[in-house]
Amino acid sequence: MQRAAVFDVDGTLVDTNHLHVTTWWEALRQAGHHVPMQAIHRAVGLSSADLIAHLLGKERDPEEVDTLSHAHTALYGTYFERLPAFQDAGRLLRRLDGNGWSVVLATSASGPELSALRRAIAADDAIAATASADDVEEGKPAPEPIEHALELVGVPAERAVFVGDTVWDMRAGTRAGVTCVGMLSGGIPRADLEDAGASAIYRDPAHLLALLGDSPLAADV
Repeated sequence: MQRAAVFDVDGTLVDTNHLHVTTWWEALRQAGHHVPMQAIHRAVGLSSADLIAHLLGKERDPEEVDTLSHAHTALYGTYFERLPAFQDAGRLLRRLDGNGWSVVLATSASGPELSALRRAIAADDAIAATASADDVEEGKPAPEPIEHALELVGVPAERAVFVGDTVWDMRAGTRAGVTCVGMLSGGIPRADLEDAGASAIYRDPAHLLALLGDSPLAADV
């Protein structure tokens, strides 16, 4: 039976979390909100609207939410041509594809941002499908992004592994009923990822690739 390896992108395959922190901090500062970078870091991985609600409270003017989101997009967009993939990110996806896994991306990114991330990974030949922010009503930690990713390749949750770097990723995967693998590359502590549902933890894509045979993504699982 087919198996699916579902990957978050920011902080998992591409080293962008701290770019998001900096650009959200600047977008918020420009609007008169002084939010500590540590708090922003913990919110990275949420959709723009959910991140703003998490940091500033749920009762926000929709116009302000749009303004902040557009400011962040503009600031972050200045990095699109130089987003750095983690070492061996592309090799990992190709190895999994070669081992018979259907590789799917599940990300809150969309449009030009998603295109820039895929260029950084440079492994389009190994990616079977992508579930982006445009495809779902609710982002992580809701299970919908993971569930939609599995629908795209026709794989049940019990035959899937989700790899991500945030607490929101692990909660989404747990709610979707998939095996969750955590990455420390996004800067979230091991204990937080384990508490949120990670069954295994790796430093980064290169670490997972090196230990692939003993991981939840082993060829003979």
